[in-house]
Amino acid sequence: MNPDIRDGEEDGLFSKPVASLQPNMSVKGWLCDAGSAALENYVALEDATVTERLKEEGFFIKGFTRMSELGFGLRGDTAAGAACGGKAEIAFMTDTLGESRVSASLKGLFGYKPSYGVVSRYGLIGLVPSMECYGMVSSSIENISKAVRTTSGFDSRDPSMPDETPPDFNITMDMRNPTVGFLSQCMALLDEEETEAFTAALDTAREAGIGVVELGFDDFSLMANVHNVIGSVEASSSGGKYDSVRYGHRAKSDNNWNDMYIKSRSESFGSIVKAYMLQGGYFQYKAYSDFESACRIRARIIQKTNRLFEKADIIVMPSRGRNPSIDLQDSISDIYETFTFSLYANLTGGPAVSVPGLAIAEDTDIGFQILGPIREDGRVLSLASVLTATINRKGRR
Repeated sequence: MNPDIRDGEEDGLFSKPVASLQPNMSVKGWLCDAGSAALENYVALEDATVTERLKEEGFFIKGFTRMSELGFGLRGDTAAGAACGGKAEIAFMTDTLGESRVSASLKGLFGYKPSYGVVSRYGLIGLVPSMECYGMVSSSIENISKAVRTTSGFDSRDPSMPDETPPDFNITMDMRNPTVGFLSQCMALLDEEETEAFTAALDTAREAGIGVVELGFDDFSLMANVHNVIGSVEASSSGGKYDSVRYGHRAKSDNNWNDMYIKSRSESFGSIVKAYMLQGGYFQYKAYSDFESACRIRARIIQKTNRLFEKADIIVMPSRGRNPSIDLQDSISDIYETFTFSLYANLTGGPAVSVPGLAIAEDTDIGFQILGPIREDGRVLSLASVLTATINRKGRR
């Protein structure tokens, strides 16, 4: 066992594409604890749909990387490390707030969140079902395109999936003369060095023949609160199934089953996830009108985003700030601050990819995030490919 990946099988068969998963993605017969004591010693009874499809297409599943509890945030996560260290060509990880894109930008990799509902979540143990999905991290946009083509497609076992033909995931889509829009409210959140880095990325886009326009989005400042309220309510509901009876940590109790259940739940979750669930319980039972308001604002954000895509083909923004404190996130507010720029796509359900290498210097590379309309995944992947080719040409000069 090495620090980045826990092997589920013997090494070998490296003529096949190599993938890593997280231990909340079911592989039959493998320990699947999702990084939580609530699933202590739980062994998956069947493969997740993504696992099935990877195996069918000849991928070698190398093993599990470490993950944050139930995929919330990045504390202790090593998925991007596996992709960066050459242990996996494609690393799958849960993307609830933008984890795949933020972690990829920290390692100089590509991070991708597909459109919600194009990759089955059956067999994924998560926390926020309306906003989480399989994220992918790789050193190559071609690897990501291949992986999402392999894993996408309708699955009747996932009720959140529309019975529709999957979108185009090829990176050969004609992206001549596209227009990208950046948000003025997003720029206002950047410090001087971050602004310089993002401006350099926009200059690279212009060099690739891409038009750049400034857009306004008044609701941008509301996104973290909306995600927080809705996400915590969903987390509170999702956590109700962990009763310590069939699996998971069971507290010692000499009184009765109800006392055992309460104590077990108290001991089974870490402080951050527990606080998130308790917050969600508050909005469910004490301040339900606030939850309803958050849902209405989310719907408004989606409508306004659709109108933005009438003015620009793509929306762009940084993937993250310069110095996110991944391992020092001691509160929910700390976590949301880290994902200020990435959770937009989780709220709206659209595809997003983080492209590395567009900054002036490596230490100011905060990632260049490309967001597209829902089910227009081929558009964001193709633009990422165009920008990468431009970066490579500049590097050869």
